[in-house]
Amino acid sequence: MPSGVAEWIAQPSDILLFGATGDLAGRKLYPALYCLFRDGHLPGGCRILGLARTDQSAAEFTAIIHAKLQEFAPEGEYEAAVWERFSAALDYTPLDVHDPEAFVAVAERLGDRSGRPLIHYLSTSPSLYGAICAGLDHAGLAGAQARVVIEKPIGTDLASSRVINDAVDAVFPEASIYRIDHYLGKETVQNLLALRFANGIFEPRWNSAGVDHVQVTVSETVGVEGRWGYYDDSGAMRDMVQNHILQLVSLVAMEPPASLDPDAVRDEKVKVLRALRPIRDRDIESSTVRGQYRAGAIDGKAVPGYLEEPGCKPGSRTETFVALRAEIDNWRWAGVPFYLRTGKRMPHRYSEIVVQFRDVPHDLFAPENADVQANKLVIRLQPQEGIQLQMMYKVRGLGGGMKLQKAELNLSTEDFKPPRNAYERLLFDVVRGNQTLFVRRDEVEVAWRWVDDIMQAWQSETSAPKHYSAGTWGPTSAIALAERNGHSWHE
Repeated sequence: MPSGVAEWIAQPSDILLFGATGDLAGRKLYPALYCLFRDGHLPGGCRILGLARTDQSAAEFTAIIHAKLQEFAPEGEYEAAVWERFSAALDYTPLDVHDPEAFVAVAERLGDRSGRPLIHYLSTSPSLYGAICAGLDHAGLAGAQARVVIEKPIGTDLASSRVINDAVDAVFPEASIYRIDHYLGKETVQNLLALRFANGIFEPRWNSAGVDHVQVTVSETVGVEGRWGYYDDSGAMRDMVQNHILQLVSLVAMEPPASLDPDAVRDEKVKVLRALRPIRDRDIESSTVRGQYRAGAIDGKAVPGYLEEPGCKPGSRTETFVALRAEIDNWRWAGVPFYLRTGKRMPHRYSEIVVQFRDVPHDLFAPENADVQANKLVIRLQPQEGIQLQMMYKVRGLGGGMKLQKAELNLSTEDFKPPRNAYERLLFDVVRGNQTLFVRRDEVEVAWRWVDDIMQAWQSETSAPKHYSAGTWGPTSAIALAERNGHSWHE
């Protein structure tokens, strides 16, 4: 257990939530804090202060949070009696983050804190992180008892990420910075570590001798949802690949850490990211596909194309789909392709990791069984979390020979307690002072360096992203990306 964890749990703390009127706060953060409070995972006497530009009273803000909880709390989790106690911990004050003296007023509102731990959650645009951290420092709210949680995207490339991180680092030490990636809070992602390192059956074949290839897919049915301006500056590569997908790759491919100490785990993740083979100009056509959706249909309903969305800029070349063939240049994974894919307006919403094992070295059951398939491990992150191991077994009944068929060993988490909101787990770890599921600065920078090479090569191309109809699996060239190596996407 990291030093100081017991003390943090025992002491009442102050949680300052910047961007408290935003969508993320209403949908995820306050429901997560409510559930932690209900289950006794927040110290007694804690205070939660919402901060935003909106000029409203604490009572008006509390009423809004009440409505949000009733809408977004997990089914069956809302209890009126718990709300009465939770609401007593809520407060709100308007704040102009560019006014240092406004932070002094926040400190005065908190009063005599007597060494109470402070958690600052920055649910704002990353462009405001520097001003917020400077204001907290000016008001004496960034001392040894303070921790800061920051959301992605941390920059749009390596250079801009360094500017943002430098601004945060100028006030908070690395040990107090929690860079959040909500995918790492999902139960199945954490179970990936348990699956690999608590079960001896996988590790001997978790390498190039046993694994044929790996796939990571993050598929969305939604479009830009009214955020065209933000998304057009980001695109699928920056929005999904640089953070969520590369984090999943690092967990799949990492070496066993010496312990579950946060830095021991993150050291191994960084090694994977550093071993990613650069994809530069000469490899772009053979290893990458970028696409942009056109009008089509999702669940039988017509939807517009990307360039027909409200607020669009005519002629935008921003990608809404990315498929990559990545290689990890180390002894464990040499020669094993990692296929990475993400896109908007796809036929189904899901996120999954597929580990395709190699064929058995000699097929005893041919020619009667022409379709003997290699084992496949499917780790589904959303919408239903679960793990399936696909394997061959004998068909029941009499008859000559051995007739085989495919079966699935289902390790679905649906058989257990319903999964928590990922933010609930991550906020719990912030309170405990455990950084294992948070991203370290060097992880961010190594990932950006790899992504920047691809983005720069795309910008130098004269061709636009390849089009695909909404409701399909992306450009046909994404299928060819895998098939030219004898592989197929798992769908």
